[in-house]
Amino acid sequence: MIPVKKYSKNDGDSYALGATVCIELLKNRPASVRGVFFHSELVQSDARDLVEKLCRESGIPVEINDKVFRILSQKENCYMIAVFEKTTDPVSAERPHIVLVQPSNAGNLGTIIRTAAGFNVPDLILIRPAADIFDPKVVRASMGAVFLICHRYFDSFESYAEAFPYKVFYPFMLDGSTDIRDTVFDKNFALIFGNEATGLPTEFATIGHPVRISHTASIDSLNLPVAAGIGLYEAFGQIRKQSL
Repeated sequence: MIPVKKYSKNDGDSYALGATVCIELLKNRPASVRGVFFHSELVQSDARDLVEKLCRESGIPVEINDKVFRILSQKENCYMIAVFEKTTDPVSAERPHIVLVQPSNAGNLGTIIRTAAGFNVPDLILIRPAADIFDPKVVRASMGAVFLICHRYFDSFESYAEAFPYKVFYPFMLDGSTDIRDTVFDKNFALIFGNEATGLPTEFATIGHPVRISHTASIDSLNLPVAAGIGLYEAFGQIRKQSL
């Protein structure tokens, strides 16, 4: 079995912590898996049986090693860890995108990835500085959905727009000119969301078709995963209706 150490964004490998995440990894990206560790306290279960079966089919080594869990996971309910190589498929110009401008929170990023996969938006753009998509915290928060998507980092929104000039941009802003309920989404959409604390800079008000999500004055704004979920739900629903 390959050696393990605490995760670093500069390393070529990362870790999937927990049964659900390991299963999604083995089902969707088995070629990237280097090995799977079980904790000695893991009793026989359907999840373990399935992981062992998937590992046998792909020739992936399995090992019982409690020391690995002390190094990589402080969660008491984690009894399975997979080591995987950081790989991704190319982002497609033909599919819709979700664009996150300088997202910083690993949990939020993982939640948005899972939501995007659920609403058939498998291409994620991250504008730096941005959270590390391969951080085990992101991987676990996504419940393994990170293995269903493609992603690409850019140093600026301008460089992204230059690489994908035919995308129809929908920046989500508090002062967006069109309520989401009155917005018609193009099938080649790119939904754009800002940082958790600051949102999008004011210059995005002149880019594409700015959108606002109206809510009561009881709050000043929605948090990022909720706003992204609403945007993805509305865009997905419109495109699905158009295809019927």
